[in-house]
Amino acid sequence: MELKTARLTVLIDPSKKKAFEGLCARQDVTPSQVVRRLIRDYLASHDVEFDPSGVEETFLDRKKQSRAKR
Repeated sequence: MELKTARLTVLIDPSKKKAFEGLCARQDVTPSQVVRRLIRDYLASHDVEFDPSGVEETFLDRKKQSRAKR
């Protein structure tokens, strides 16, 4: 799971945006969740690997904190 985020601005036709947001609401998901899923699927379909942001750093931070408590 990603722990850090970055903003992606997308220009879209207003009527498509409204229809997309309506569909997302009916499916009880946020537009951001759907876009993130689309990007993950697109990367996977092209065999592009990536490390989720923040996962490794958080593990190392916890390890450092654990050592500091000793």
